[in-house]
Amino acid sequence: MSSEIQLQNLQLAYRLYKSKQAIIDVLPEGSKSALNFAYRNQSFLLSDIFGVLAAYGLKIHSLSLYGQIKPPMLVFIKLVISRGNQALTQQTSDNVCRAIREALAGRFEVEEMLAVEFNLDAGLEQVETEFYIDPVFHLPALLIEADNQPGLFYKVMYATWQEDLLVVNANLLVWRGRTRLILYLLGPNENLIPDYLGQRIAESVKYRLLG
Repeated sequence: MSSEIQLQNLQLAYRLYKSKQAIIDVLPEGSKSALNFAYRNQSFLLSDIFGVLAAYGLKIHSLSLYGQIKPPMLVFIKLVISRGNQALTQQTSDNVCRAIREALAGRFEVEEMLAVEFNLDAGLEQVETEFYIDPVFHLPALLIEADNQPGLFYKVMYATWQEDLLVVNANLLVWRGRTRLILYLLGPNENLIPDYLGQRIAESVKYRLLG
């Protein structure tokens, strides 16, 4: 983690401590926008966040996610996003922040809004999954690769939520029509995942994503 990101996360943590509610900002970043988020990590968070972004038709260009693996289990997320490869308008930014906050509070039904735009039962194309223990982070990791298509990130995060997995770090690569996500995970009750269970989880996530 770079010193710049560490400083940004410390600032977000301080704001979170003062406000006692999720920090959600959308700010200009060059020709695009950056969504910054900080809150206590929970398995449904990413499903809600990426669901809102899909519902607003936003493109995700990069993802930075750093989660604590010990209490208070805070998570810091930065997403570079755009609509039509342009920065979001102020009104869209405000609407996205409001929708994420409402979704986290259980007052905004992400699935209902998405069902208007996407066939949520349709599977992803050419899905591959692999579970392993990362030799650098010493954390369980789930590699997910699939053809690019609308709603992909939401469907991946929804599948991990259904498996009751907590994402504590993530790497994203989009290349030649394929999206590759490496999700570093904790299992149910925020425990490490043994290899035999990880292999089952990888197969189950693949099954869910293929529809």
